[in-house]
Amino acid sequence: MKKKLLSAFLAGVLVLSMTACGGSAPKSEQATSEGGASAVTTITPGKLTVATSPDFAPYEFYAIDDSGTPQLAGFDIALAGYIADYMGLELEVVPVDFDGVLMELQTKAVDLGVAGLSPDPKRESIMDFSDIYYEGGQSFVCLNSNKDNFKSLEDTNNKDYEIGAQTGSIQVDLAQANSPDSQIIQLTKVTDIIAELLAGKLDGAYIETAVAESYAKNYPDLCVALDVPYEEAEGSAIGVCKGNDALKAAVNEAIAKAKKEGKMDEFVATANEQASGEIIEGLLDQ
Repeated sequence: MKKKLLSAFLAGVLVLSMTACGGSAPKSEQATSEGGASAVTTITPGKLTVATSPDFAPYEFYAIDDSGTPQLAGFDIALAGYIADYMGLELEVVPVDFDGVLMELQTKAVDLGVAGLSPDPKRESIMDFSDIYYEGGQSFVCLNSNKDNFKSLEDTNNKDYEIGAQTGSIQVDLAQANSPDSQIIQLTKVTDIIAELLAGKLDGAYIETAVAESYAKNYPDLCVALDVPYEEAEGSAIGVCKGNDALKAAVNEAIAKAKKEGKMDEFVATANEQASGEIIEGLLDQ
């Protein structure tokens, strides 16, 4: 088994314009979709600017290529590239922490947020949502050595337990709903949650199912112990800069085309294969 690399290479982060992406724009800032969608306005002419949080394999992470260089990978990244191509734009990816993705969209500093986002109604004030592009679920994760302690979600609700969830995620809501008496520990990155679980500092954690399964595959000490019901739409959507209806429509067209062509299945299969190798999860400059 190849160990995941949790530490970092130095890399620069692009500084983006804070110009709002909604409303009217000069003609030079209009990009016409190759797929026949209406003209859309983007922050930077000719570019589709996308925020992502690369600590969420197989959605987004850094895969190590044959030369030892980290390259952004994951089915979210592949889909973002497909959408940019569909609209005839150059893809520009901005890696940030997960709560940074929400902030970038709230301040209209990016066109899209692609980070395994659940279409939580509580986020609708700061972003619009695309159609669902990937259907997944939610899970409770713990060590194999203590999985017998968690035979139901009721077992997670114990004042002596420390339960992890990623800051700003719907997993925090799930933890508060299912384990209200436990000590809920919010951490910025999923990698931090996994590290704390492996060190025995957390008793369990709420993690998106595909991500949980990816970690369990690479770290045999971990197990996906329980399925966690979630009343909202089961799946992931793309966050779209608020009020940019033309962009949202073009994104939905691209998603529908990718699913119809079987591209999403290809993206997921490739991401899962890459995630089982040598990877980095987290921001490179950390």
